[in-house]
Amino acid sequence: MNVEIRNLTKQFGDLTAVDDISLTIEAGEFLTLVGPSGCGKSTMLRCITGLEIPTSGSILFDGVDVTDKSPQERRVAMVFQNYALYPHMTGHRNMTFALEDEGIAQEEIDTRISETAEMLGIEDHLDKKPEELSGGQKQRVALGRSLVRNPDVILMDEPLSNLDAKLRIELRAELQKIHQDLGTTTVYVTHDQEEAMTMSDRIAVLNDGVIQQLSSPEDAYNRPVNRFVAEFIGSPSMNFFHCEQQSGTLTAGPFTFDVPGTLEGTPIELGVRPEDILLTSNPQQDRAHGTVNVFEHIGPYNIVYVNVSGVGEVAAQVPAGQYFEVGDEVALSVRNNRVHLFGGDGIALYNPPLPSGREETQSAQTRTDNY
Repeated sequence: MNVEIRNLTKQFGDLTAVDDISLTIEAGEFLTLVGPSGCGKSTMLRCITGLEIPTSGSILFDGVDVTDKSPQERRVAMVFQNYALYPHMTGHRNMTFALEDEGIAQEEIDTRISETAEMLGIEDHLDKKPEELSGGQKQRVALGRSLVRNPDVILMDEPLSNLDAKLRIELRAELQKIHQDLGTTTVYVTHDQEEAMTMSDRIAVLNDGVIQQLSSPEDAYNRPVNRFVAEFIGSPSMNFFHCEQQSGTLTAGPFTFDVPGTLEGTPIELGVRPEDILLTSNPQQDRAHGTVNVFEHIGPYNIVYVNVSGVGEVAAQVPAGQYFEVGDEVALSVRNNRVHLFGGDGIALYNPPLPSGREETQSAQTRTDNY
């Protein structure tokens, strides 16, 4: 089902939680609303499901205005952060309750429950009550309760946030597989950018009730439209350096760069992703040098925080085999073809070409819109 949002605004007294948002979610698409706490993503989701009435604007399902319709009339299913299971009912009863209320034949109910339970791997837990289930099992039951209804749209509000890291990764993979199998239009809310980047066809990055960028996850990372998106997407965050331009050259502390020939406007800040900063242990080999403040061994790579005179602390991502001690003097260099430039208003003036091998894939995409 296609979901169209037109000039949606939701206010709570003097607070504007959602500010004149318009977007279209294509049928079968997995769209993630991502942003910091209080950005309006959950409020927007609740407006889509009918739990909140917009202050203004409209919501259309396949061209039909459902703005004033109840959640029951919209054929949507909601998966909540806190599971919202009936504590006195077994997992099986939690999943059948809504179907019985809709008057569906028992044979059809049994078929749906069996197929959904097998898909989610909870066949052996349906006779247990929520207090007897683990967090992952509860979330699977909550998801199954939504899926058995065969909804036109599935709405998920931070469904994995209460789970431990390992289980979040497992369920994240399961959700992707379920979406691929069912092809149901899905709107997912999270503050976890890793979930947004790995699960979504597109992501909408929100801040202060406004969509900052609506694009593929790759574009949000490689082609941020403004400083907020550049800083929010990516962990560790992009490094930002105040810079000066003179005679075709940009200077940021000890770093010097050529100004891109297509650049329009005067850049105020220069951004560099941690993976585009190179470190060596000999500070005499490079003009820029600094002192290691923090060293984090992640596993497949290491994160090094270096204090650099003139720019402050710089985060660098280095290969797993490259180790440093706190207090080490190191040399830094930047991949000159991977820098981003931003104007005084925070708007991106220049993003570098996509990494090798991505140009053709990105140019073929037609679903990217920037706000």
